[in-house]
Amino acid sequence: MGDNGHVYLTRERLVELEKELRDLKINGRAEMAQKIAEARGHGDLSENAEYDAAKEAQQHLELRIQKLEDTLSRAQILESSELPNDKVYILSVVTLKDLKNNETIEYRLVSPEEADFEKNKISVSSPIGKALLGRKEGEVVKVKVPAGNLEYRLLKITR
Repeated sequence: MGDNGHVYLTRERLVELEKELRDLKINGRAEMAQKIAEARGHGDLSENAEYDAAKEAQQHLELRIQKLEDTLSRAQILESSELPNDKVYILSVVTLKDLKNNETIEYRLVSPEEADFEKNKISVSSPIGKALLGRKEGEVVKVKVPAGNLEYRLLKITR
């Protein structure tokens, strides 16, 4: 979440979230209503664990819908082409050289909503993300992490 209340998303991610929201509103709510109706049919509500579970699941669903609507209402599309490559910004792809083991890694900096470590997408609010923002090519970036200190040379910034 940005301080100004905006959520910056790529167009692809925005489309994914809109799709999920639509699906939850249409299918998710229909399934919930059915589950609750079924549970209700099983008798005494006061000791009907199934009914409680269904109601709770319904609350989770509604919260997820609310959160998605909130995110989408504040979403601003981030076109990576609009951002310069002189420094690291959100959506930059950075090529880093780990100065301890000389390995080269590539990360894309994204909003917390889109972070996915498996896909090398790191959040701008993560320790590495914070350390990289605003840096220029050639700089050495030191990152404090629970396991100690990381040291990277920023080889390249692309999109």
